[in-house]
Amino acid sequence: MSTVLYLFDNLKKTLETYLPPEQIARIEQAYTTAKNAHEGQVRSSGEPYITHPVAVAHILADMKLDHETIMAALLHDVVEDTPINAEQLNSLFGETITHLVLGVTKLDKLQFHDHKEAQAANFRKMIMAMTSDIRVILIKLADRTHNMRTIGALRPDKRRRIAKETLEIFAPIANRLGISSIKNELEELGFEAMYPMRYRILKDAMKHARNNRKEIIKSILADINGRLEETDIKYRIQGREKHLYSIYMKMVKKEIQFHEIMDVYGFRIIVNNVDTCYRVLGQMHNLFKPRPGGFKDYIAIPKINGYQSLHTSLVGPHGIPIEIQIRTDFMDQMANQGVAAHWYYKTNGSEIVDSSAQIHAQRWLKSLLELQQSASNSFEFIESVKTDFFPEEIYVFTPEGKIYELPNGATPVDFAYAVHSDIGQHCIGARVDHHPFPLNRPLSSGQSVEILTSPVSQPNAIWLDSVVTSKARSKIRQYLKGLKQEECQLLGKRLLRNAMGSTRIENIPQETIDKVLKEFGKNNLNELYVDIALGNLFTVIVANKLLNNDAMNLPTGKKPHATLPPSSINGTGGLNYVFANCCHPIPGDAIIAHVNPGKGLVIHTSNCANLKTSNPNEQFLPVSWDMNNACNEVFEAGLRIEMVNIQGMIGEISNAVSVCGANISQISSETKEGKVYILNLVVTVRDRLHLANIIRKIKALNNINRVVRRKG
Repeated sequence: MSTVLYLFDNLKKTLETYLPPEQIARIEQAYTTAKNAHEGQVRSSGEPYITHPVAVAHILADMKLDHETIMAALLHDVVEDTPINAEQLNSLFGETITHLVLGVTKLDKLQFHDHKEAQAANFRKMIMAMTSDIRVILIKLADRTHNMRTIGALRPDKRRRIAKETLEIFAPIANRLGISSIKNELEELGFEAMYPMRYRILKDAMKHARNNRKEIIKSILADINGRLEETDIKYRIQGREKHLYSIYMKMVKKEIQFHEIMDVYGFRIIVNNVDTCYRVLGQMHNLFKPRPGGFKDYIAIPKINGYQSLHTSLVGPHGIPIEIQIRTDFMDQMANQGVAAHWYYKTNGSEIVDSSAQIHAQRWLKSLLELQQSASNSFEFIESVKTDFFPEEIYVFTPEGKIYELPNGATPVDFAYAVHSDIGQHCIGARVDHHPFPLNRPLSSGQSVEILTSPVSQPNAIWLDSVVTSKARSKIRQYLKGLKQEECQLLGKRLLRNAMGSTRIENIPQETIDKVLKEFGKNNLNELYVDIALGNLFTVIVANKLLNNDAMNLPTGKKPHATLPPSSINGTGGLNYVFANCCHPIPGDAIIAHVNPGKGLVIHTSNCANLKTSNPNEQFLPVSWDMNNACNEVFEAGLRIEMVNIQGMIGEISNAVSVCGANISQISSETKEGKVYILNLVVTVRDRLHLANIIRKIKALNNINRVVRRKG
């Protein structure tokens, strides 16, 4: 009992730093209720259960959340795990606390077919509760943080499932709300639980690298301090250590080695006001040489989660890359706490309550309500939210100069819906930088976009193949669902007829039609047409299954999207596609397309390792090379070269590649043993024959042990 009382004493000391005594007394009442309700219950680790809600409350108290949030945190499991029900909770603590607790409580009273269905429904419920009071998600994030801190008591399979959910859902939510302190901790803990061996190896490598570079960091810090002290600027400087999970993800995405990331030294300079931020930036650019394209002004244009700071990449002493972030105290607090800082300022009577993080969060919550109204089920809703969490942004302009943030890969249709739903609904075309621009082509940062509209125009189901924002997808789906059943059938039939070219559905054998209907879970063709019209099925996939066209060459005659430029891939049906960076497919490889409803198609080699680990329910499209068009393009291929490292060796390899009419676009190395090095190259090639010539030329050099193509 004394241990349990001691738990609250620690919490009380933190609360006393920012809350009045009467509110602390209310929190103590909630603690007593929770302690009595959980009496006799223990966690998987064997500790009294009450230690968990107190720890959750402590995380929120450290963020200086209001007393209602702390009370709800202490009580967040009583409805789910104890005899206390919502009515009793309401009579004891009122509607606000009850609403917060019920928002965090799982839907365990309903029956679900499987765990995934229950998980999706619980997530949808939590998000909807969050849209009416964002404190629901703050409590849930603190709850998940403490669960991750104590995840070691669970069995391995459960640890991995919870860690995956944390990395895919909860860390991105924290990121989207600008709470980097929780986001970083959830990513680190999730990474450790998901990949314990990789985590340990990377942590040891990080420690080793840090010890080796203490003197260099000390020298750079002395230079920065000396320069700022000369200018009489008030500041404080911090070393900025890269997080293990972000290092790991960078290594995976860019296929680079650890030492290639660790040669970047990070520092954060905190100053009093915005003007001083830019003054410090000028001093840093005078002290060290700035790298071209290495400056980002997130003060003038904040990130989508409200984050503000100046980022600059510099070339330090001996050519060492340096990254410096410059921000004010307020920006630093908002970067760590995001929307959670709102209640601290509100409680203390400050006027600074409408922070950029708060404004961005409110916009996001509004978009979630729109998604909720258009999503047909919990799975569709959760996928829409996940694609909208925190994409890499591009910034595009209206003709009047207003800036819009959009996710990478966004099209003019996404832009139209971002400006206003009515503009999206009546969009007929676009002009980008004063030139006509296809509606399905991705935009780039800095472009000026003008949308052409017509009052009689309506959304097109084909847009669903290229749009990437959840708002655009939900609005298009909403319109399509509003069509009468007969209209949907006619639209779906017309879309399928276009995709099938000259072949008519009436000419397809009935056994083939029955097989396709069974595969898609439809009773008849009319149901299939409706799903095509609503964008639930890719038209080109249905067409090719009906045509039983393994080679994926659409039939001669009328072809869909005939106005598109020539493509090096047959069978895409005009959908957007990109080549996978993991396996670098080149003409001559056996290939397959992974279907991504938000981004189009990703072309992989058929034996790509990433496809072997993919979800068996995911859709794939068999495609093939159009060698007539492919010969006009340049592709990339990875090479792994084992060589004896002697002077001039890399130059010889570079010359051999150049002689074959190719270029090196990426290069990295690692030590194998002694003087034996592994050199990883990405080279530009035309096809497999061209690549074979390059490999043969490199193998002919002295001191080359082995050359193989890298695939993943």
